[in-house]
Amino acid sequence: MTRSSRWKSFVFMIAATLLSVPKAWATTIPLGIGAFGGSTLTTFTGLADGTEVNGLIVDGIQFSYSLGNGQVVIDGGPGVTNNIAPPNIVSIGNPAGVLTLLLPGLVDRFGYGYAILNTVPVANATTISLFNGVTPVGSLSYNGVIDPNFTGGFAGIQSTDVFNRVQLTFNSVAAPAFALDNIRTLSTGAAAVPEPTTLVLLGTGVLGMIRARASQRRSRIF
Repeated sequence: MTRSSRWKSFVFMIAATLLSVPKAWATTIPLGIGAFGGSTLTTFTGLADGTEVNGLIVDGIQFSYSLGNGQVVIDGGPGVTNNIAPPNIVSIGNPAGVLTLLLPGLVDRFGYGYAILNTVPVANATTISLFNGVTPVGSLSYNGVIDPNFTGGFAGIQSTDVFNRVQLTFNSVAAPAFALDNIRTLSTGAAAVPEPTTLVLLGTGVLGMIRARASQRRSRIF
């Protein structure tokens, strides 16, 4: 192999490494309901009690629920709270499943009101996991407070990367049921994909080697 061929192979190897470096997770932060001005609000008004949520589509959001021996339906429990107004989503039976929401488009903010069947504050009462397609974006957990009669609150999240699929779980050890309502989605246009530092360093190294090679060639010519 000639020196020129070895150089080309080396550059190709570095370029392949650049492309194969995994993308870093986005930065996620919790948000209060006040950060959702101008958001799309999804409620379940008009849906009959007992409506199956698995496969349901509301405002373009497709709901699915993976559970062994329970289900999720539209119902009036637990009644009006600070963040829920019936009708709303309620679990029946085993609540240890994953509620997945496939959104109609890419957003960078998401939130919902929730309650779990408990009457004391609960750590990690609910967890939001974000995805862009099948690619994980980030995850946050939220502590439930008394809201006002049952444990719950508002869980809101913002991501530096956009997402279109959300998985919600609830603390089934602390509570035998959960409820959810008033889903908010918002695309602010501010989401960005930060370039990992590793890519920057590798790219700088490749450019330096290319410049050094060009300088050597000029020295031989003159």
